[in-house]
Amino acid sequence: MNQPLKILSAALAVVLSGCMVGPDYQRPQVKMPTAFKELPGWTQAAPAAEAPKGDWWTGFHDPLIDRLEPMVSVSNQTVRVNYANYQQALAEVQVARSALFPTLGVTGSATRQRNGRGNAASTSANSGSIGSSGSLEGSASWAPDLWGRVRRGIEENTASAQASQATLANATLSEQTALATAIIELRITDANADLLKKTVDAYTESARVVGNQGAAGTAAPSDVITARTQLETAQSNLIALGVARAQFVHAIAVLVGMNPEDLDIPHDGTLPAMPTVPAGVPSTLLQRRPDVAIAERQMAAQNAAIGVAIAAYYPSISLSAADGFSQSPLAGLLHVANHVWSLGADVDETLLDGGARHGQVAAARAGYEASVANYRGSVLTALQNVEDDLSGLRILGQQAQVQSAAVSDAAQGAEVALNEYRAGTVDYATVAAAQATSLGTAQDALSLRQQQLVDTVTLIGDLGGGWSDEELTPRTAGR
Repeated sequence: MNQPLKILSAALAVVLSGCMVGPDYQRPQVKMPTAFKELPGWTQAAPAAEAPKGDWWTGFHDPLIDRLEPMVSVSNQTVRVNYANYQQALAEVQVARSALFPTLGVTGSATRQRNGRGNAASTSANSGSIGSSGSLEGSASWAPDLWGRVRRGIEENTASAQASQATLANATLSEQTALATAIIELRITDANADLLKKTVDAYTESARVVGNQGAAGTAAPSDVITARTQLETAQSNLIALGVARAQFVHAIAVLVGMNPEDLDIPHDGTLPAMPTVPAGVPSTLLQRRPDVAIAERQMAAQNAAIGVAIAAYYPSISLSAADGFSQSPLAGLLHVANHVWSLGADVDETLLDGGARHGQVAAARAGYEASVANYRGSVLTALQNVEDDLSGLRILGQQAQVQSAAVSDAAQGAEVALNEYRAGTVDYATVAAAQATSLGTAQDALSLRQQQLVDTVTLIGDLGGGWSDEELTPRTAGR
């Protein structure tokens, strides 16, 4: 049984060192600035494969964010779907790699039979001959990858698996930033509720003052109605915040893989801190952003597909071998005299196909060119996103300084107006307008703070969070 298989193994060693048709993959160059316009002083960075992912959300110093963020990568259903897709892609790489090796099998059979029933003169009804036969055979078949079709297919499947892993990283980062955003919006809602509660208390006091003056005949009935309406409106707005708050809690529960009714988050109007976002650079951006890595790996897969299509021009060869024993009768099956073996080879080449292979190669090349454009577009979009985030945070920081002064002035104006009303120098309409301005500017300040926090989360996402594609390629390629 050894001779044919030894021949097949020797042929395997020779062919595995054969050529591969089609272009070898080289990542296209993308013209990159050495620094972002909005953040001068950035320098070109060297790739850091050992860089940790990092728990970027801890920079917000919010206990709820710190507690729930780690649950996203474990329990979020979108992440679990992408994880399963990645595992499927790894299995497909294994299937593609198996085509490089021979298929081995073994078959065995044993038969026992009786021939004839005897004649009328026979003294026994069961007369006749009883015989047995059997065989034991090992077989091997192999289609050597002379032109690299299988190896290009492995390249294509490996790159697709790497893209699938980047998709998993992208989904995880996206859901993590969505969770951070939802918690920020919940905190802003609670802070707004605290603001409205203080406003209701202030309006209650104003309504009491106006009511007393109305009872004494020193205030017009319209002033009493205006004060009461203002108080009731603030109370209504405070109640309405409950709807938004409940929806944010439900969204947070789903993001961490829980039923909406199972998560209860106590009221807390303490706003998250503004984290210091570490400065990245264009080269770091390409390392860290999952969507850029997806586009680059898809480009590598399309390049390998060209080689697969070109390999169809060349003949396919398959080798087969069988070795074993066959004997009738069964006794003595494994004797040398019963040894049988065979070797065979098949060659298959298409001579005319009406241009099908030419079209397949052209389609593969066009698919590659499209993937190159998609990759370069992804890089440009990534740079645009970061520039937008940086400019937005810079401008919002300037606006926040002015808005803080406006909040202080509006609060002081409302207090002065109420004192002037008590002194009888202004009507209540002036007080109502000043109080409405004070509430509006305070709410605008909260909205501005919310925008700063959300834009910071967006910037972290656009920089790829703490994710690095240096951890992607080695682990996938070795599976």
